[in-house]
Amino acid sequence: MASRIRTGAFVATMAGVALLVAACGSSSTSAPTTTTTAASDAAGQTLRIMVTNDDGVGAPGINAVVQGLRTLPHTQVTVVAPLTNQSGTGGKTTVGTLVTTPATTASGVPATAVHGYPADTVIWAVRDHGLSFTPDLVVSGINFGQNIGPLAALSGTVGAAREAVILGIPALAASQGVDDGASPDFAESVPLVKEWIIQHRAELLARSHGTGPLEANLNVPTCSGGSVRGPVTTVMAATGNAGATTTVDCTSTSTSYTDDLGAFEIGFATLTPLYPPAG
Repeated sequence: MASRIRTGAFVATMAGVALLVAACGSSSTSAPTTTTTAASDAAGQTLRIMVTNDDGVGAPGINAVVQGLRTLPHTQVTVVAPLTNQSGTGGKTTVGTLVTTPATTASGVPATAVHGYPADTVIWAVRDHGLSFTPDLVVSGINFGQNIGPLAALSGTVGAAREAVILGIPALAASQGVDDGASPDFAESVPLVKEWIIQHRAELLARSHGTGPLEANLNVPTCSGGSVRGPVTTVMAATGNAGATTTVDCTSTSTSYTDDLGAFEIGFATLTPLYPPAG
């Protein structure tokens, strides 16, 4: 059984969550049902988050993060995800009109399923105005398996987040690592996703993104022993055998690493930019 995160986990409180139920359309212009808190924050604003992934709308990872985000106060959560598993599709997109159908997450949260790639979900929602609003943030995940170093280039989870940034929307990609000795526990990642959002909430609402939208790639190891450490902010490795990182030493006390590959291997949850360093 995976150990719990050893970090300052945020325990969110919420006041009066209202479930807004509306039928999802079956055409490319339909909008999914959203869930939102009943009251706005002190500034009269609600943070609007679109959630997508690459494992498909019915996957356990997206279900876990949606359930977690729905506990954040003054937050609207809208799910637009691929109809089927699209792992390893990177930033691929579909030519022509995108088709959507109503769907639900594994726990029954209403969603819109896009018949295409992860990046297509963002294109449909934002560029094609499938949603009636522009999200303040796109959360992509929680993915089954880490997307560190060179693996990020192949990841549909990261591809969707990168598409959001291209369209001017802040994005967080989130992945739960796999380990030879334990099954992924997506609940390990949820507090860290929420913590990142809480930390950046004011900036997301103000849309004060400086030279570009906020963006990050979060990877959380699954530990067969010890506890997840961090998170630590580092850089994405441009080279290295990320696919071989399937045994993580969460019992390590080392703090020596140069990039996300090295930090992940010694039990740290890592936060990196969505892109590797230039050059």
